[in-house]
Amino acid sequence: MAELTVENLHLKYGDNPILKGVALTLNRGEVVSLLGPSGSGKTTLLRAVAGLEVPHEGSIKIADKVVFNGANGIDTPAEGRNLGLVFQSYALWPHKTVYDNVAYGLKLRKIAGSDVKKRVNDALAQLSLDHLAERFPHQLSGGQQQRVALARALVYNPPVILLDEPLSNLDAKLREEARAWLRELIVRMQLSALCVTHDQGEALAMSDRILLLNGGKIEQQGTPQQMYSNPESLFTADFMGSNNRLTGRIVEISNGSALLEGTGWKLWGAAKSSAKSGSLNAFASLQVPATIIWPPT
Repeated sequence: MAELTVENLHLKYGDNPILKGVALTLNRGEVVSLLGPSGSGKTTLLRAVAGLEVPHEGSIKIADKVVFNGANGIDTPAEGRNLGLVFQSYALWPHKTVYDNVAYGLKLRKIAGSDVKKRVNDALAQLSLDHLAERFPHQLSGGQQQRVALARALVYNPPVILLDEPLSNLDAKLREEARAWLRELIVRMQLSALCVTHDQGEALAMSDRILLLNGGKIEQQGTPQQMYSNPESLFTADFMGSNNRLTGRIVEISNGSALLEGTGWKLWGAAKSSAKSGSLNAFASLQVPATIIWPPT
């Protein structure tokens, strides 16, 4: 069952279109990453789902509840969407302890005091923070602050958790460790997570599916393996890989394969729809190992 469904979402700032008909689904227990270059619309899409931006067209449904529909004038405010949100900056209250930061959302929802205590203690224990409950944010490391922000988002058991560059403030070694435990936590708790990142390695390591945005549209989506090994466009190949572009001329197309020729080399690749014999600008995906003709005839 889809925990989140977005259909034909359009959003613009003034005359500048940011989202141009984006659609996505997020299933229970699934981690989906929104990946793309700066300005592609990934953070705007996350904020629209959270209720922090108002789209101009389309619909957003959480489980079986429509929270936004441009045609019908439905726009549930952020506090009514019951989503967990982890900001890039963590946004912890500096004057509140770890316990009070995590409990804050429950108190706003008028949850009974005894229930607040149990939920907060459970959330802190899940993230190995129970021994830090009385500390303030400035007394915590970056990794600990990140876990507090995550505990605050999880404490009221939201159907979907939204993560906006959740690991960007951590150093390189801690980021690698955090990818692993965050992925393990989401899978173990059967959460549904939508995560914004600009880091290809992070998306490949954490995600069940990746949605690659380009200019406000979804360029391609699929599993990490599909995105890396079978790109459908030159943009996807360039963005998902590194040092993997060869410039040559397509000299032959046969049975879905294309023969590429360059200075001193020829090899066969999988022809894409844009591939035409004689073209320099078409795109062919090379499988590894590729079929190399040597010496070139």
